[in-house]
Amino acid sequence: MINKILVVEDDKFLRELISHKLKSEGYLVTEAIDGEQGVEKVKKEMPGLVLLDLILPGIDGFEVLAKMKADPELAKIPVIILSNLGQKDDIDKAMEMGATDYLIKAHKSPAEIVEKIRSMTAE
Repeated sequence: MINKILVVEDDKFLRELISHKLKSEGYLVTEAIDGEQGVEKVKKEMPGLVLLDLILPGIDGFEVLAKMKADPELAKIPVIILSNLGQKDDIDKAMEMGATDYLIKAHKSPAEIVEKIRSMTAE
C-alpha cells in the first residue's frame, strides 16, 4: 500500500492543486520544484510513488528517471510521468526508461490523476 507520494512539478499552481487533491484523499505528499530537488527528496524520503513532470528547470524529468533507475534502492519506486510532452517518442522513451505510466497533463484533471494513483496504490 502506497501512502507517501512525491510530486515533482515546477508549475506552482498545478503542483499545489495535485498535492491538495492527494492530501484530501489521505496521502502523505511531499513536493519538489525541480529535478535536483526531486532526486534529493526521493533519496531522503523514499516515497511509495513519484509523480514526475518532464520539463523541469535544471535537470529534466528524463534525467531524474534515469538517476532513479540507476540506483538499486530507488529503481523499485514506481514513477508516473505527468507531462505536456505528448509525442509518441517522449512517451516511448519514458516507458523504456522504466516509467510505470505516462499521463498527459492537458488530457487529465487532478481528479483523474488521483484516480489513476488510487488504482495503482490499491494493487
